[in-house]
Amino acid sequence: MIRHVIAAIATLLALWASYYMYSLDKTVHKLQEIHRVIKASEIKVQLKKPTIVREDVQTDNKAAAEKQLKAKNKELDKKLEALKNKAGNIAAFKVSKLYKQNCSSCHGVNGRGIIGPSLVGKSKEFILKQLKDFKSGKRRNYVMYGLLQKMDDEKLNNLATEISTFKEKWDKYNNK
Repeated sequence: MIRHVIAAIATLLALWASYYMYSLDKTVHKLQEIHRVIKASEIKVQLKKPTIVREDVQTDNKAAAEKQLKAKNKELDKKLEALKNKAGNIAAFKVSKLYKQNCSSCHGVNGRGIIGPSLVGKSKEFILKQLKDFKSGKRRNYVMYGLLQKMDDEKLNNLATEISTFKEKWDKYNNK
């Protein structure tokens, strides 16, 4: 009788272990997919202003060509400004490599938010609590969970400290 009970318990434990491994595999697959999506969505932006040079302009139509060239340059300036505003002005202030690699694709280079919420104006304590809640799974977000799993408390603290300075840096940049 005791043998049968022990065998039943062992069978249940084996089934539970199989299910647990299966759920871990599913989670790992989700995290790998999230990592792949993040990697694929990285945007490399070249902000160097192109110049339009026309050497085939005839001398009798030079004034009209210069006017057209100025209009095209003005249009390019507008497009460049719109791109800077959408992506966050990279030159506004410096951010750490840790922030750039882990946060900027969703929260923007300057924390103003792209697909993730704006982080500007949040306190260090608030940010640190949110980071720890995402890492522990208390707050559910697979992207945040995947990014924070390998970070130790020191890195989380450094991120929270840096992010808490964004409002001050942004205000300083805008009052130039």
